[in-house]
Amino acid sequence: MTDTTATPVPVHPKPSTSRRPVRSSLSPFFKPKSVALIGATEKVGSVGRTILSNLIASPFGGTVYPVNPNRPSILGIQCHPNVASIPEKVELAVIVTPAPSIPGIIAECGQAGVPAAVVISAGFKEVGSEGAAIELAVVEEARRHGMRVIGPNCLGVMSPISGLNATFAAGMARKGRVSFSGQSGALITAVLDWSLREQVGFSSIVSLGSMADVGWGDLIDYLGDDPDTDAIVLYMETVGDARAFLSAVREVALHKPIIVMKPGRSEEASRAAASHTGSMTGSDEVLDTAFRRTGVLRADRISDLFYFAEVLGKQPLPRGPRLTVLTNAGGPACWPRTPSSAVGAGWRRCRKPPSRPSTRSCRRHGAMPTPSTSSGMHLHSDTLKRWRSWPGTKTVTASWSS
Repeated sequence: MTDTTATPVPVHPKPSTSRRPVRSSLSPFFKPKSVALIGATEKVGSVGRTILSNLIASPFGGTVYPVNPNRPSILGIQCHPNVASIPEKVELAVIVTPAPSIPGIIAECGQAGVPAAVVISAGFKEVGSEGAAIELAVVEEARRHGMRVIGPNCLGVMSPISGLNATFAAGMARKGRVSFSGQSGALITAVLDWSLREQVGFSSIVSLGSMADVGWGDLIDYLGDDPDTDAIVLYMETVGDARAFLSAVREVALHKPIIVMKPGRSEEASRAAASHTGSMTGSDEVLDTAFRRTGVLRADRISDLFYFAEVLGKQPLPRGPRLTVLTNAGGPACWPRTPSSAVGAGWRRCRKPPSRPSTRSCRRHGAMPTPSTSSGMHLHSDTLKRWRSWPGTKTVTASWSS
């Protein structure tokens, strides 16, 4: 039987012996001073044109250089035949050319001193052995020149804080304090569309794709030190480097909440995830145990990702395990207890007011004079806005039965 007991204090591991690049190496992905778009084009509806439009529509404080050997200019911007011909050092290359051309482009970028690249293109290990060989060549060239690569087969990177939109999404996210990352461009686009409607902001949105180089461990390490990020939400189809991931979350989850939506509980879902990114998903029971031991919270449904993102984006983080439920009936106070207890949340027990002044205070703020000690506080439905939390309570939720 799988152990379902939550462990509120993460277990510290032995130092990792895996080769992991320094955290600062991911900075060019989020705050570049210059960006080269390799494969830029004026074709309406193309990925190359959409990304170029996004880059110039949301100023990030740097210069955009379209790269296309067949065009003198694109959208009125001078076009360069290759990265080597760009007059200044490029900090981020965004590549949208066909997969077979990308190993050579990565080599060219490395020779020009480009530290980071986002490979948008598909056609790598997710399509079979031939694509896997191309992806391996990309990684080898990147490591030879000390480059970091996000992708391939990804949506791109968006940083509302710096103004960078190196994606082919339809719009720019609002600024916020929550980072959202995933391996599915379609799901990230859906979250972005929803966030604009609900006015939920993000500090960054990252599509990792197949994770040929930069993986979850690298990203979580970076976000853990990012002063603009207070919480991390992940849509994870494959784990990748499990040791790097667990080492990163053990450290970061101590001071920033990490929420993970991980499909693959069934055999069919695991096969679907593997066909999308070309990677194995890992044992679900092992992952559940690892998440609990490291302090990671797991979302079971796609809708939960939206709810987590909204709460983390609009409410301050709780300072401790003290939670009070306010309701106008006993029944609705029962349902939050099971999920909150599963993640180790503590409850503040509301005791019967000991004196007449406390009773008068309860009535003045809309509470019944003898609140239930097991279900929380009973309130009249029109008094929530006037209520002030009991001493020691850090988080309050409200539910109405009618």
